[in-house]
Amino acid sequence: MSGEMSAQWKDIPMELLLRIVTLVDDQTIIRASWVCSGWRDAICLGLTRLCLSWCNNDMNNLVLSLVPKCTNLRTLILRQDKAQLEDNAVEAIANFCHDLQELDLSKSFKLTDRSLYALAHGCPNLTKLNISGCSAFSDTALAYLASFCKKLKSINLCGCVRTATDKALQSIAYNCKDLQILNLGWCENVGDVGVTSLTYGCPNLRALDLCGCVLITDESVIALANGCPHLKSLGLYYCQNITDRAMYSLAQSCVRNKHGVWQSIKSRYEDNGLVNLNISQCTALTPHAVQAVCDSSPALHTCPGRHSLIKSGCLNLTSVHCACAVQAHRAASTTAH
Repeated sequence: MSGEMSAQWKDIPMELLLRIVTLVDDQTIIRASWVCSGWRDAICLGLTRLCLSWCNNDMNNLVLSLVPKCTNLRTLILRQDKAQLEDNAVEAIANFCHDLQELDLSKSFKLTDRSLYALAHGCPNLTKLNISGCSAFSDTALAYLASFCKKLKSINLCGCVRTATDKALQSIAYNCKDLQILNLGWCENVGDVGVTSLTYGCPNLRALDLCGCVLITDESVIALANGCPHLKSLGLYYCQNITDRAMYSLAQSCVRNKHGVWQSIKSRYEDNGLVNLNISQCTALTPHAVQAVCDSSPALHTCPGRHSLIKSGCLNLTSVHCACAVQAHRAASTTAH
């Protein structure tokens, strides 16, 4: 009887089986691959996206058993609540998943530079890499990875204090010309040299988080304003060396981009300027300078429900408001009269 059932399982068309697995969660997909060898082969060969974040125990061995069969993976999410992954699992990924494009290794505290060196050689097609919280990586290893993974468009280095340095950023700027999103939150060794290098090498930068990068000054923001015309999101939380010079530079950049003759027809109809700006705890800023940025970026909002200009902890900036707030005040005054 079991032989007949096994034969029936194997008779299910691969296309139908793969359609079924798209409707269930990743844990169920893994269980389905254990039903029989036919299902295992079909699922593993057809699988392009896999998330194992649900695995609270023994994720390392699960990765070691799966990746040699799942050679067509494009996206692999291994985010963890407690560190389980070890270098041998990442080395297996690099050995078998050469077409991998997106990889999330966040909070993998046990990983060392061995993992980054392996990925550099085995996964040159990476476009998105999240190693936030991976505190053991060195800046040398990250610089090496950037020299091989030149297609990277998004890198999350939040909390990687040893990894994200000016040296590493210079390598990223030199090699990763298509970079659009970079998270450097709480990378305290990042300075103006590294950020400025990004503006020369990565002109397509859309989002940059510098929250907690206490070394940067106005020079970084001015360089971003002049060198990254597509920048939409900028995080400067607790960057207390930032002054009005930086804000005026951002405001002037938005106006310059709006009226520049080099702009494409498409970009002229897009929201001009910044969409998100976090200047919380930047206590040296004055209302006039921040208002200039807000006025030049119509998508920046201080009104309830659309808060995208974050200025908490800056009590002297309470008078800064977006156009919506001004219009609402005028409407209320008109109604009252």
